[in-house]
Amino acid sequence: MRTTSRPRGTAASAGRADGIAALRARAAKARARNAGRVADDRAHRLLDAYLAAAERHGRPAREVIADLARGEAAWQIGMALHDQTMAAPPDILRNAACGEGCAFCCILSGGDGGTTTEAEATRLHAALAGRAGEPDGRNWHPEACPALDPDTRACRAYDARPIICRSFLSTDASACEANAQGGTEPGSGLLGSHLDYLAVLALIRETLKGMTRVPTYSLAQIAASAVGGADLATSLDTARHPSRVLDAACRDMARAGAAGRGRRL
Repeated sequence: MRTTSRPRGTAASAGRADGIAALRARAAKARARNAGRVADDRAHRLLDAYLAAAERHGRPAREVIADLARGEAAWQIGMALHDQTMAAPPDILRNAACGEGCAFCCILSGGDGGTTTEAEATRLHAALAGRAGEPDGRNWHPEACPALDPDTRACRAYDARPIICRSFLSTDASACEANAQGGTEPGSGLLGSHLDYLAVLALIRETLKGMTRVPTYSLAQIAASAVGGADLATSLDTARHPSRVLDAACRDMARAGAAGRGRRL
């Protein structure tokens, strides 16, 4: 049975004219757990701007809550940050060593398998469902993302790839290969804007606590289920994370940034 995110419980304000105003008030009191004070402050500004825009456009509060819960709002905010960075790329982006076929960042050896939202998981599943039964990235490496073509190592769901995939960057391809084998070489990691995205998602979860669930899912498991022929409902049930995974992702990104390590760029 599919366990999707739907408003429930105490979401009484969602049906009233002041529903979004009430959401903004709830968000102002919430905190992005484990993201750190600076990222938490940015997440508050980003989420409030999103909610303020929804309020100006007269969007129904129930519709906004649904977009928050399934990760569509975090996706829009994260993509806006990504596009802003790409519009005026810093030197680290202009000097990136990334290229098609250099897929060491697609070896998903972390315990979470890559953290994605329901909206991202749904898009990824749709992009891969037609490839059920085909050889996949695990034919190249046992922990590679199943979205990869095993021969070319190109992503077969490139346009539908989650924000975490869009956030990886390297200035040294050899460092990527070493890190994929368990190393800690500098020069490869995640853009700092990824912490902002995670912090927004964590803030949304705290804002909606008691109203609806805000689940996350394993990218690796969603992709594996899709190419294995499982339907979306089954894939989501199989890939759903325990709630602690998002907290851990925020903590790890915040620690990497504070320590100045290469995992956050």
